[in-house]
Amino acid sequence: MKFYKPTSAGRRDGSVIEYKKKLTSTKSQPHKSLTKGARSTGGRNSQGRTTNYYRGAGNKSTYRMVDFRYNKKGIPAIVETIEYDPNRSGFIALVLYRDGERRYVLAPQGLKQGDEILTAEDAKPKIGNRLPLASIPVGAFVYNVEVKPGKGAQMVRSAGSYAEVVAQDGAYTLLKMPSTEVRKVLSSAWASIGAVSNEEYRLVDLGKAGRARARGQRPKTRGSARNAVDHPHGGGEGRSPRGHRRQRTRQGRPTGKGQKTRSPKKYSNPFIVSRRKPGRLMAIGGR
Repeated sequence: MKFYKPTSAGRRDGSVIEYKKKLTSTKSQPHKSLTKGARSTGGRNSQGRTTNYYRGAGNKSTYRMVDFRYNKKGIPAIVETIEYDPNRSGFIALVLYRDGERRYVLAPQGLKQGDEILTAEDAKPKIGNRLPLASIPVGAFVYNVEVKPGKGAQMVRSAGSYAEVVAQDGAYTLLKMPSTEVRKVLSSAWASIGAVSNEEYRLVDLGKAGRARARGQRPKTRGSARNAVDHPHGGGEGRSPRGHRRQRTRQGRPTGKGQKTRSPKKYSNPFIVSRRKPGRLMAIGGR
């Protein structure tokens, strides 16, 4: 981490990640054949209605097509570069497979230029390799975890996160997720060994509003500062109490203060062995 001297109000308390120490080159351009243009949604759906609030504007960025399916099995790959990706919190690695094809993959902590990675059922459980959960020893850290075999990595993909293999139970593997939740995943699903890179990401202090706006983050308005028609906490004369017992979202659903918001009919409920522990443990990933 790099902390700036308070030469101005905007510099005070601001911090950045020292990319020169983590990336192979901070000035290299992405591999052109693995990029495409992508428009920012601004938090709006296909009908133009805002579904995710406080998003908009921000710097334009080229989208890097990252491989989350890892369908090149049994073919070793050499890491050519470790690169920054503006579209995700973790770093990405450009790998060259032995058959000559290049792909972007999510880079784990400790992966360096020149390392060899392999996706195979008989691969060694070393950092960067990918294999079925049934072949991963208990206690190992994994990321890029599949929910359904063959669908591609969907869980544990943000910077610094990892899941821990707790036990092997018949056709299922028990994983302790970054939220401290313990859940069952089919042992035939695949996962990568290690933890996602850029673990300092959560420690960055933007320092000023301008850096947030450059990321496409717009200012957030308190519900109590709105009109009654705009939020359940709004309205009243002056600074008024919210008028009902529990905190609510803009849509009127309960939120915060340890209240359970998970749907009782969610498809994955039967696979949860232990619910997450709210509070300090969850805030630091249970570690």
